[in-house]
Amino acid sequence: MAEVLADIKNGNGNRRILSATKELTAPLAYEINDIVVSYENRLSALRQTEKANRQLMTSLSHDVRTPLTTLIGYLDAVHKGIATGKDRDSYTEIACRKAHGLKEYLDLLFDWFRLYSDEFAMDIKTVEAAELTRNLLIGWIPIWEEKQIAYHIAIPGQPFQVNLDTDGYMRVINNLIQNAVSHSHCDKIEITLSKKNHHMEIVLADNGIGIKNEDLEHIFERLYQCGQAGPDQGSGLGLSIVHQLVEKMDGTITAKSPKENGTAFTLLFPLAG
Repeated sequence: MAEVLADIKNGNGNRRILSATKELTAPLAYEINDIVVSYENRLSALRQTEKANRQLMTSLSHDVRTPLTTLIGYLDAVHKGIATGKDRDSYTEIACRKAHGLKEYLDLLFDWFRLYSDEFAMDIKTVEAAELTRNLLIGWIPIWEEKQIAYHIAIPGQPFQVNLDTDGYMRVINNLIQNAVSHSHCDKIEITLSKKNHHMEIVLADNGIGIKNEDLEHIFERLYQCGQAGPDQGSGLGLSIVHQLVEKMDGTITAKSPKENGTAFTLLFPLAG
């Protein structure tokens, strides 16, 4: 036992103390093995988090500095009078778009670090989710109309009492809609809310480009980016944040993309009581 413990102390977390069940020291040996396994699991999780954070810091160079440099370039052209007339208006519009995209990314970063900090806590209480969802979606209507995205919303008149963190729930719905608007190239969005067994079910579906089968099982992983390239590629943060928030509210989220034609996200939250 002393030899194995010394080896473990030197960094070999794969060592275990072997002991027959009938031996006097067996309970102690098994307990030590359990402690070693527990610490190895924690170290593995810590390493994964550190790796993800390093990836995140590396991606900041491209995801923040590049659009920021472009934004400054367009604003300088306008400020110095290099762009005039229609070019000035076009440059201003592009700069505005870049600024909004940068803010969206920084909001995701804030949510990311907040979720994985020790200080993160949710204020879960019973809320009437149907009316909350209805009021939230009203704010998206001008955006859908501006982008010429047809929308269909089906929310029944009956109340749905659900234990939720209001801010977290709104972030989940907003992130899913923003994901569809920004990256799916859809021209139609359908959102339905209904009761399924003892759960509230919300389905958010679009008719966009869909998600490849090989990507579907990974889309909720931290920093995972689908094979799509170009300016419409996401940061790999949004869906991971959605998944974490849903789980913290005792809900589930799944995604389907039949024949890679459109995407449907299904959320399930247990009804209160």
